Amino acid sequence: MPKPNRKLNPLTTEPDFNGWPGALAISIGLPLLFNIFCFTCNDLGCPVSWTSFEPYRAQLASRALFSWHALGVYAIWWSALAILDRIVPGETVEGTLLRDGKTRLKYVFNGKLVMVILFSLLAARAVTTRGALPELVYVYEHLTELMNASLLVAFVGSTVLYLAPLYLYREEPILALGGNTGNPIFDWFIGRELNPRISDFDLKLFNEMRPGLLLWVIINLAMMHHQWLKYGSVSDSMWLVVLFESYYVIEGTFYEQGLINMIDTTTDGFGFMLFFGDLTLVPFSYSLQARYLADHPVHLGFWGVLGCLSVFTVGLLIFRLSNNEKNAFRNNDPSKAHLKYITSKTGSKLLVSGWWGTARHINYFGDWLVAWAYCLPTGFGSILPYYFVFFFAGLLIHRNERDEAKCAEKYGETWVEYKRRVPYKFIPWVY
Repeated sequence: MPKPNRKLNPLTTEPDFNGWPGALAISIGLPLLFNIFCFTCNDLGCPVSWTSFEPYRAQLASRALFSWHALGVYAIWWSALAILDRIVPGETVEGTLLRDGKTRLKYVFNGKLVMVILFSLLAARAVTTRGALPELVYVYEHLTELMNASLLVAFVGSTVLYLAPLYLYREEPILALGGNTGNPIFDWFIGRELNPRISDFDLKLFNEMRPGLLLWVIINLAMMHHQWLKYGSVSDSMWLVVLFESYYVIEGTFYEQGLINMIDTTTDGFGFMLFFGDLTLVPFSYSLQARYLADHPVHLGFWGVLGCLSVFTVGLLIFRLSNNEKNAFRNNDPSKAHLKYITSKTGSKLLVSGWWGTARHINYFGDWLVAWAYCLPTGFGSILPYYFVFFFAGLLIHRNERDEAKCAEKYGETWVEYKRRVPYKFIPWVY
């Protein structure tokens, strides 16, 4: 066991999520909730009505929660993407300076080419099977088993990564400041090690950008394929959901270099929270809209499609334009010289006009509008497809509170003045 380095890795004194009880509740509650989603949103209803309960109970008893075959399929999926990540060429980028003051990790970003290879193979299978695509049929029919396979991988992976710095390393690595409480449940949940790697293979960034995000698209395509097989056509609502959510994944892959500056990479450890979020939560809960539409098609018509497109476009514009404005200002773009700002004692400039004068995280508002655009095509026949809107709101609020606490500590009195000048958090004139 390596000797603790308290100067580099101080103990966490203020754990997030209300400490280990909150971490334990999330670790049990969310997997249970997602299994409930799988059994309550199907061809009998979403949720299943009381009148359908008897036939549903028989179906429930016959369904498998887990299978070794599904685990093998998931292992092949994860491993194939890991191999592609290693052999496909990409752009090498240096990360931010780490807390030891001397280390800058290097990352190879090849997501665009990996994505092209994956979906080219899928298109080739569509041609050779004349649209039958048994792989997509398998995903639809064994979704719960695949989800629990990913859950098992996340559990085992986070356990190995928790134990590795304790027993396998000669020297203590850089630990996450938030995951070093000494409580095994909490530290396992948050993750102890900041940047776990196998040689130069970065486990955190790979899992964040590859197996979960790409599987989200695959699941959506499987739901679209099922609707086509069952009804002979694909509804306009399904097209919108698949296109909107695929755009998110594609755009994220094209801008994946930005991940090295995000809080997930710079601050959070890689424990069950991120492992589960990357492998299970994203692909299997974010695809709930397509899963609903697969068996309950909604036909929007011209005005419905236009309304959903408008919400998506407005949200995307707010998100993209606000981020572009901030990046241009940071890079001293002359076109942003007119923007007003206040300067902290450390020399940092905080914008108080333009997009960032309307709310302290105006980009979150744009992101949330896009989340609404994912759900609105499902209509109003069920509340379950709107899970994403409420979950994402909670995620954004939590992320905002973490960021504001960090800024209050960093900027001191300047942050108080900044909050006075920009009073709203991320919804202008509301919140």
